[in-house]
Amino acid sequence: MDGRETLTLWRPTGPEELALVEASEWTAWPPRLPDQPIFYPVLNEDYAIRIARDWNVAASGVGYVTRFEIDADFAARYPIRQAGGETILELWVPAEELEEFNRHIVGRIEVVQEFR
Repeated sequence: MDGRETLTLWRPTGPEELALVEASEWTAWPPRLPDQPIFYPVLNEDYAIRIARDWNVAASGVGYVTRFEIDADFAARYPIRQAGGETILELWVPAEELEEFNRHIVGRIEVVQEFR
């Protein structure tokens, strides 16, 4: 790290999105599809695990939990939304800002869990 304060985020993902992250050398999230106006990283690993295990596995046979750091000052511009229970927290990043968001990732995106 270079002294910047970072925020740890998690992202549950399926195999197609993960392949695109790998193609970026683990440094960027791919552009959203036309029907995906928001990029939703989450603020805790447990929530990411539930999505990867319960939704991604059902949809594609495998679900991954990724973790990454982002510059905390930059991330503060995005609203944190509660998407259910008290710990169901997401950062809402408009799709058109994802390229700039990616430039503020500190280090690499890493896979921390896999479910089949």
